[in-house]
Amino acid sequence: MEDDDRPRPKGDAASKLAAEDLGPYSQDELQERIALLEREIARVESHRLKAAAHRDAADALFGRKD
Repeated sequence: MEDDDRPRPKGDAASKLAAEDLGPYSQDELQERIALLEREIARVESHRLKAAAHRDAADALFGRKD
């Protein structure tokens, strides 16, 4: 079975990060974490926009299936 065919596990990485206790982190570590998360948000948004453009192109070519 291909990895892509498997169901996604419940509780994705973002959910696990959101539940993590931030108390042990220093100010510098928190700032690094924020920067990393901002880069990840930008990466996900870029992928979302590319996927939307791909979907729009397919809809324009083949017609929208509702």
